[in-house]
Amino acid sequence: MYQIQYLLWCFICLLYLVHRSPTTVAMPPQPPVRCNDGGCALYNSYGVWNDRKECHIPNVTYPSTEEELRLAVAYANRKKLKIKVVSRFSHTIPKLACPGSHNFSNSMLISTSNYNSLIDIDRANLAVTVDAGVSLRELIDRVEAAGLSLTAAPYWEGVSIGGVISTAAHGSSWWGKGGGVHDHVIGMSVIVPATESQGFAKIMRIGAQDSVLKAVKVSLGLLGVISKVKLSLEPAFKRSITYNFTKDDQIEDIFMDHGKQYEFGDITWYPSKHTAVYRYDSRVPLNTSGDGKFDFLGFQSNSILVSQSTRTAEKLLENARNVKGKCLMASTFIGFKKLVGNGLKNNGLTFTGYPVIGHQGKIQASGSCLYSPEARIDTSCAWDPRIKGLFFYESTTIFPASKFRDFIRDVKKLRDIKPENFCGVDIYNGLLIRFIKASDAYLGQSEDSVVVDFNYYRADDSSTPRMNQDVWEEIEQMAFFKYGAKPHWAKNRNLAFLNVQSKYPNFSKFVAAKKQLDPQNMFSSEWSDEILFGKDRPKGDGCALEGQCICSEDRHCSPSKGYFCRAGLVYTEARVCRDISSSII
Repeated sequence: MYQIQYLLWCFICLLYLVHRSPTTVAMPPQPPVRCNDGGCALYNSYGVWNDRKECHIPNVTYPSTEEELRLAVAYANRKKLKIKVVSRFSHTIPKLACPGSHNFSNSMLISTSNYNSLIDIDRANLAVTVDAGVSLRELIDRVEAAGLSLTAAPYWEGVSIGGVISTAAHGSSWWGKGGGVHDHVIGMSVIVPATESQGFAKIMRIGAQDSVLKAVKVSLGLLGVISKVKLSLEPAFKRSITYNFTKDDQIEDIFMDHGKQYEFGDITWYPSKHTAVYRYDSRVPLNTSGDGKFDFLGFQSNSILVSQSTRTAEKLLENARNVKGKCLMASTFIGFKKLVGNGLKNNGLTFTGYPVIGHQGKIQASGSCLYSPEARIDTSCAWDPRIKGLFFYESTTIFPASKFRDFIRDVKKLRDIKPENFCGVDIYNGLLIRFIKASDAYLGQSEDSVVVDFNYYRADDSSTPRMNQDVWEEIEQMAFFKYGAKPHWAKNRNLAFLNVQSKYPNFSKFVAAKKQLDPQNMFSSEWSDEILFGKDRPKGDGCALEGQCICSEDRHCSPSKGYFCRAGLVYTEARVCRDISSSII
């Protein structure tokens, strides 16, 4: 009874805070690079990497011009150092920007946090050229002020332009050039190693017709240092959004038509509640009345007390193996999202009803918890590691559209065995379903695809099993191995990248481009050697608990805590860590 009362108290606080004064803002996040007398360390926004190991770097440089950026690469080439680049955000989950522990002494990190001054808008040709360190929000605001719009953007605005395209970040669209930001790139400048006579580094200016653009616009930072990006634009437009909360009975038959009908449509699926939320999202003329915005609930600033209390409540439920309590949390959060339009605001301040109509720049991306003009210290992004708030995994699976229907059916079969075992993911955002178009990028999607994101509880300690973790391990393996889904490059646990090379028809062309631009492998790392190029890693005790491996023996799970390696329930080829005392079996 105490746990239920505690949960309700947390939710009442949350309801109150969402309707607080609009001037409430969050304390800004910590910089990803933090140094002391012993050297520097690189962190992601969650404060913990997938392997729970720190990333140490002996040297960090902060260029502010393209020439300073070139000189940094030249210095590293001359000294035979490994190079990695990080922005002022560092929101990747894998260690893309970490040279690795073996490369600590001969590595160098370049931060683009000060390299963000150029935003050159070419109105006549509907294009914009920006420095790689420019933030997405800065770019959107400048473009909109010029009467233009950026067509594609990820939902989260806390990213740099260089990071966005390097990792194939995306929104949702099968229309036009699609929802991938990299598919709107029409030119780039990349700094690569060069000979001594060329000054040890050179700037490559790459145009839309240059074949190497297909390699460098989704490069994972492995081909060189991006200095400038040129993106296509459109005349300014508005969007109209309506959320339809309904049953999920026909979701496997509806998703395809939904993606084709609505230019920016998506679907949020809450399996435990048999609920699908269809986002009807299309552009409307610029003179359409409305000044709405999308301030997604998950990206708003929240009271530190509420974030901590929500995490504490979830930990209590995990420790007690209280499935019903998690289902109560899920029901309350879903009901609240419905009540407030999931962060849509008709007048920029409050949600009063559908449709919500607003300028593209106020609709396409959000992240108000990042900004702190008042330097408040009592609110924060909910996952800020300083406050011990939310802590979760984020998995992203990218399916060929032709295979997604059968995946949904398999998930429903697994759900129907015991629906309440899906409540843990519905506490967060269920399964977010988006659409991205086929791309000519070598590491992009080779066909029209459907993207599914889902978040779920992560334990404070890596050796602690999670309630119903076998369910999400089975779904991961079902997606990546039965249906051949690809991982998002900047998300996912390590198991998602197994044999990823075979899933990209043009992977060999990407490798050829790397050999051409980076023959000494200056931009490679332990992560790329292991994940991208298949370097073996031994399995250790408990490695499956956090997705560092797929279990093949009980010791890869946690037999001392009752979790053993077992076959999947629907996808029987899966090998998952299951609590053998669970009533699901």
